[in-house]
Amino acid sequence: MSEAIESVISEVTVPLSLNDAFELFTTQFGRWWPRDYSYSREVLDTIVLGNGQGQWCYERGPHGFRCDWGRIIEWAAPAKLVFTWQVGPKSIPQPNPNNASLVTVRLAERSAGQTIVTVEHSDFAKHGEGAVQYRDEMASEYGWSFILQQYVAAAKQR
Repeated sequence: MSEAIESVISEVTVPLSLNDAFELFTTQFGRWWPRDYSYSREVLDTIVLGNGQGQWCYERGPHGFRCDWGRIIEWAAPAKLVFTWQVGPKSIPQPNPNNASLVTVRLAERSAGQTIVTVEHSDFAKHGEGAVQYRDEMASEYGWSFILQQYVAAAKQR
């Protein structure tokens, strides 16, 4: 598929310092990521966003089940993070990184104790058939908007 597909960009402000916002997004990923947005759902043991360049993003479920769903390709703490999104249309795993889209997370301190977090999900065309609909799903109220609201809720509980 060679057609250009527009990125999905979502932005939230959290009541945390830049460093704390980055830590919550990364090392505490499993604390806020919605369980229903995992393969294991209610039996999810843990979900992890890698903690440095080259690290895997994965979930672990019952009986040692593990599913890699991305890989960190840029780690510029605490301002930027880029990872592959190896989950395709209809939530089908994409083990080939050439068929993965990209998620870029940028964090910028807005004022003392407040950080703007911008998520840009791009390269949907790499997912092939169903990519346009998948992009639209991620742009809907049930996509990145919903996911980031879980992050904001966790930030407010810190």
